[in-house]
Amino acid sequence: MIVILVQVHVRPDAVAAFETATNDNAANSRLEPGVARFDVVRQQDDDTRFVLMEVYRDAQAVAAHKATAHYLRWREAVAGMMAEPRVGTTYTSVSPDDGGW
Repeated sequence: MIVILVQVHVRPDAVAAFETATNDNAANSRLEPGVARFDVVRQQDDDTRFVLMEVYRDAQAVAAHKATAHYLRWREAVAGMMAEPRVGTTYTSVSPDDGGW
């Protein structure tokens, strides 16, 4: 499993639009066969900071996700909403093991 945590800092005036676009992307991403999980969380003490937790079954699923219409639509929609560039870090799942997802 490939786990990607994407840290996003959004401009204060763009939070509502970012949430709308991101919820659409997340809902559609969860329908992809290679996606085991796609969560969106917001920092409790700063409404402008989000983390996307994306769990993919393999590298091909990551590539397939980045080619979907909903991801491309999201990427374009939120590009101007960022207070700073988003940062994605890739991890390997330790627990649960791959069968636990």
